Amino acid sequence: MTKITPDLLAGIRDRFAHVEECPFTGPRIFFENAGGALTLKSVVETTARFAAIPDNQGRDNPASAALGEIIAKAREDAATFFNAPGGKIFVGESGTELLFRTIADACLGTGPGIVLGSTLEHPASRSAAARWAGVAGKRHVLVPHDDATGTVTAEAYAAHVTPEVRVATILHTSPVTGMGMDLPAIAAAIRAVAPDAVIIVDGIQHACHGGIDIAACDVDGYVISPYKVFSRHGYGLAWASDRLTALPHDSLLNGPAGNWELGTRDTGAYATFSDVVEYFEWLGSALTDAPDPRARIEAAGRAIHDHEAALTRAMLHGTGNLPGLAEMEGVGIVGGVDNPAREGLVSFWVAGRPSPEVVAALSDQGIRVHTRKADHYSGNVLGPLGRADCVRVSLCHYNTEAEVAAFLAAMKRILDRA
Repeated sequence: MTKITPDLLAGIRDRFAHVEECPFTGPRIFFENAGGALTLKSVVETTARFAAIPDNQGRDNPASAALGEIIAKAREDAATFFNAPGGKIFVGESGTELLFRTIADACLGTGPGIVLGSTLEHPASRSAAARWAGVAGKRHVLVPHDDATGTVTAEAYAAHVTPEVRVATILHTSPVTGMGMDLPAIAAAIRAVAPDAVIIVDGIQHACHGGIDIAACDVDGYVISPYKVFSRHGYGLAWASDRLTALPHDSLLNGPAGNWELGTRDTGAYATFSDVVEYFEWLGSALTDAPDPRARIEAAGRAIHDHEAALTRAMLHGTGNLPGLAEMEGVGIVGGVDNPAREGLVSFWVAGRPSPEVVAALSDQGIRVHTRKADHYSGNVLGPLGRADCVRVSLCHYNTEAEVAAFLAAMKRILDRA
């Protein structure tokens, strides 16, 4: 089996909480995955179990030793998920906080020069780079993204990288356009001119779609938010290379060398990410006979990508006798209609209709989507397009074509009434 079949999809959906209903409003279709994916039932159970444990790490008792083993296993699991050679896996307050910390250390720990990013980036990395470049006396240079495709390319980075680049930031997938970037190519373009640059990646939107491969990218930091990849709120997860770890960073005096964490971390956070990795392995085991965990994770990532691509094609071009968004009068698509970089997300606007009205009308029909406004989160994308807002429909591999059909039927009713 190489794809997600109807039977496998039923098994997938059974592993997630609140697939078909909101605990507050009742039945609904969940197309707001970019704002936070559905949570694995195993994560819910693990969270409750560890919340009740009174012991902490670093004590001389069996419970403490067991907690240490759970954390060590979770770090190994995360390294397998990232395909990360060496380096450190650690948790923090959130993905945003970890981007600020790693970017700050990179800016403060390197010599005079340039911090290079792009205009496509989420404010988590862009704000951190702007702030710490200024504190470190470095110049912050932004590579322009392509408004038409909603991407930034390796060629665009290559046109702006110079030997003076000391730090570079890359957005792996945009939460506004839904487009994925060619991370290995961008990293290679930077290394070709500034081989010693510290490269940090915002992988927060990309993680749930599978396909993280740090070994193939030659970067120094990669950050995700586990609540966007089937875990829970309350922590972020990062990988830092040995080189980034060796730079000075906030730590306790005379503490363990190379330690990134400040204070006692939640063992349950680590344990819930093991649940996420176990889920990817389970999914991959239904798609390949390979016994290797990494091979299973890769198989899961490929199937997730293909399933979500089929769903977005149906959303754009229609399914059954229902027209797709691209065929509906007055509907515009962020990033264009047939964009191969798209990862499970379609952002659109309706001419003459404020997006919040469309979102509310869809909610009235039991479909959960989200408004993106030209504010500090999304203005970098929507402003150049001349749009005040858009509707974001974000899919995940547990969504079905029937749910897409229900969305298209709802959109047709909304537009017909207008």
